[in-house]
Amino acid sequence: MKTTPPPLPVVATDGIHIELADGRRLIDGVSSWWTACHGYNHPHIQQALQRQLETMPHVMFGGLAHEPALSLARRLCDILPDGLERVFFSDSGSVSVEIAMKMALQYWLNQGVASRKKFIGFQYAYHGDTIGAMSVCDPDEGMHALFSGLLTEQHIVPLPRTDAEFQAFDGFLKRHAGECAAVIVEPLVQGAGGMKFHSPEALAKIREHTKRYDLLLIVDEIMTGFGRTGTLFASEQAGITPDIVTLSKALTGGAMALAATVATRAIFETFLSDSPGAALMHGPTFMANPLGCAAAHASLDLFESEPRLEQVAIIESHLAAALEPCRSRPGVLDVRVKGAIGVVQLDNLTEIDWFKSRFVEKGVWVRPFGDIVYVMPPFVIGESELTRLTDSIVSVVGEWSARRSES
Repeated sequence: MKTTPPPLPVVATDGIHIELADGRRLIDGVSSWWTACHGYNHPHIQQALQRQLETMPHVMFGGLAHEPALSLARRLCDILPDGLERVFFSDSGSVSVEIAMKMALQYWLNQGVASRKKFIGFQYAYHGDTIGAMSVCDPDEGMHALFSGLLTEQHIVPLPRTDAEFQAFDGFLKRHAGECAAVIVEPLVQGAGGMKFHSPEALAKIREHTKRYDLLLIVDEIMTGFGRTGTLFASEQAGITPDIVTLSKALTGGAMALAATVATRAIFETFLSDSPGAALMHGPTFMANPLGCAAAHASLDLFESEPRLEQVAIIESHLAAALEPCRSRPGVLDVRVKGAIGVVQLDNLTEIDWFKSRFVEKGVWVRPFGDIVYVMPPFVIGESELTRLTDSIVSVVGEWSARRSES
């Protein structure tokens, strides 16, 4: 913390731009941690928030209910894969994962099965920074290794892609499925673990295995949901319906904090009982916050009225062509694109602060991490701004590669 440069002071946002206190305007290449899919300050979202602010900015969701949450739950169920139809609102992605894990564990407990208390996650996974969510992240990545001994030890295995890897996965499930409540996976793209991709076919086969071994499947669409991978939800590309899905980030277009954990009727019905102990005991203070619900409604309106998925397809095509020259640079291991996600993977990224400062100097906001330089721009980015963003990446990666060769 002593050596990291101080954060840049921001005074305004507009469209795809971040305005700094010194007057510089940066093209946001990461959509404020993947949330601002419609850009900043979209008038439709702003108007919806203003209307809601004037009538009811917040009311507790315990013993009370309100129309913005009830109608949002219906809208989400209508657009999610068939069978997902019961919604539990919270206020952050990590909490939505905690709730999903509670649901999965208690699903078995409410049926008298006490042996299924572990979860199966995957290497390079990231599901959040709260204690339960950290336990299903890759234990050797990032800060999570610091908390070994505190975190519940879960089963973290390689994410299978090939036939041989699925044979190993199948063998693991034969040995351990009986002690596990669920498998949790980020569909198609593992985000903060390094933007690592897998195919829809691999996701579908993971689903087949969970059914074969009577395991629940939790799909974490917090990062991939709402168009980022080219379809409204990444799960669609595999043709699967998970038992539980988690949503956040772009749910409100980045305007407010809101999350949802959505389950099938079969999950929900195990909690219907005269016994108080069968209820799901979780109650975030700001769950179903009306302002957040209003922003989410407005964001869904924009997906219906503006060509967001077509814009993602255009971004995907541009990223694939524009980032390809990086592949030939010494030190570049891979260039990969999925939807509105572009990744340049390096063999050694130790100069992160240098990368960040060079990108700011070029007028773009790009934040490398791990071993990757990546972009996830707002879907509304124009051609000239997108070109400036990708040209900056090609240029800075080229500078890095030359510096590396010289040293």
